[in-house]
Amino acid sequence: MFLWIITYILIPAYTVLFVQGSNWFTTNFSVIGNIVGREEEFVLWGLMVGVYFFYCLQKIILRMAHPPSGTWLLPMAIVLLACAVVTPYLPEQLPFKSFLHVVFAFLSAACLMVCLFLLIWKLYGQNRKKYRPYLAGLAGIVFFSAFLLWIAGIISSILEIFFTLASVLMVRRLYQTAP
Repeated sequence: MFLWIITYILIPAYTVLFVQGSNWFTTNFSVIGNIVGREEEFVLWGLMVGVYFFYCLQKIILRMAHPPSGTWLLPMAIVLLACAVVTPYLPEQLPFKSFLHVVFAFLSAACLMVCLFLLIWKLYGQNRKKYRPYLAGLAGIVFFSAFLLWIAGIISSILEIFFTLASVLMVRRLYQTAP
């Protein structure tokens, strides 16, 4: 029940409330999270999402008889997410730290997606019919995220909201169906 509340209420509500009052196509979490007084909100969002992904995916990995070899990408993704939310994104004042922030955030998402792909691919090999929708869903997340990037021309809040919520929902479903 607690995981259900986190998945379907807490993370979606906090994610949308975090960007409330901003233009979802012209700004992003990094800009909002580095406004004076909003830094703690950004760190809390990162902590909540990071712990959620780690908990759910680690449980799936531990239940697998033979997990894929790339499971080390999961803790890497969480560490990179932590680095991203604590590294300031202030391009005018701190250009190098801002560059590192972008690299950390991008690599975190990439490591998460690759780890998720490896898990789903391994499960797909065991039961094609059951896990085919997960492969399609993962491809949908990646392609729709690319589409949102193309539309906005930047990593925008709408992209980050979609990516976060779609990934959270997919991981929850996988958590429920994986052996």
